[in-house]
Amino acid sequence: MTGSVTNVVIFGFRTKVFVLTMLTLLCPRCGNPAAHPLHKSVTKFTLFFIPLFPIKIKYTTQCTFCGVTNRLSKDQATQLLQQASGQPRSSQGHGVHQQHQYPPRT
Repeated sequence: MTGSVTNVVIFGFRTKVFVLTMLTLLCPRCGNPAAHPLHKSVTKFTLFFIPLFPIKIKYTTQCTFCGVTNRLSKDQATQLLQQASGQPRSSQGHGVHQQHQYPPRT
């Protein structure tokens, strides 16, 4: 009797979500100025549970008042990050909230 060898390859996908910054934006759905976290979702191909390379990167914001989620392009997310990093700081070290507009849709 000859033995047969069975090769097993375990692969899949793993998504991690990162909060890049918190912004005060005027929500396009409810119209309220509310906090919107800017999320970056990175989906990676995994081989034997080891993440190897990204296959999808997605940027979104979510209104904390009504819960609507808006998808953004990388350029729009970069623009919002630049706006957030330019926010002035108060003397106590707390961030002064500025209201930003969503980047124009292209």
